[in-house]
Amino acid sequence: ALPYLLTFTESITFAMKTHVDSLKLQVDGCSLLLEILSQALEQDVVMALDEHVISSLLNTVRKHSENEELLSLVCTILMMISASEVAAENLRKVGVIPDILTILRNFLHNEKICLSCCGVLWSLAVSGNNVDQALLKSAVPVMSAVLQEHLQNGTVTEYSCSALWALSLQGCLTENEYEPTTALLLDALRMNLERPVLVKNACLALASLLRLSEISALRFITDSEGSGINLIKDAYHLHFDHPEVVESICVLINEMVQYDDVVLDMLFQKMEELVFEIKCRFPSS
Repeated sequence: ALPYLLTFTESITFAMKTHVDSLKLQVDGCSLLLEILSQALEQDVVMALDEHVISSLLNTVRKHSENEELLSLVCTILMMISASEVAAENLRKVGVIPDILTILRNFLHNEKICLSCCGVLWSLAVSGNNVDQALLKSAVPVMSAVLQEHLQNGTVTEYSCSALWALSLQGCLTENEYEPTTALLLDALRMNLERPVLVKNACLALASLLRLSEISALRFITDSEGSGINLIKDAYHLHFDHPEVVESICVLINEMVQYDDVVLDMLFQKMEELVFEIKCRFPSS
């Protein structure tokens, strides 16, 4: 059925390019594309739409930049295809990042758009291949704004934490961004501690920041809302039976111990008891 779906996709794209001024046709076309992609996923196939299709979608975005319904559809499509390496490369080639950032700035209130855009940025940043570093750096304050806006939305927060993690791994944060980003991630943990994927993403992002900066490490233990060490303990006790979460906590602990002030605080709060418990619970890992 895949060749049929590809042919249908080409026909829809041609119609959208031919009638780019028609908002209704663009919405209907994107709805059909989304349905096709969903059908492909049901067959365990991630369709890698080519550059021409993606360029057509970006033209639609630029032509109808104020229509929230259409932008939501396009962003969902882009997130779905970004899971494919080929499609992610095509997204990079057509220069999708500035459009994604513009959409986020204009529709920061829209949870669905933010979730999709964070997913696309994570896919592009996590590899870092052939991506303009300056563009990725410009994504950091936008991702922070998304996280701040949607701290109480666990799903959006999961995606924004993963995007910030990928951006920090690529060295995209400036020195001035280390401390406020650390504080934001701690807030995300506090407000969504029951979500294992979010805890994993936030811990990995924090570990990356602590690896880069002692400023982040000091904010981690002196945050005005409470020490990050207590948060780690609470996260472990909630998710001790989730190996990936525990592994991310261990990655974070490993970065904490490189700073003397943090080690003193860890000893004061009897962190060694937690480490010993993890070692006993996961002797083979």
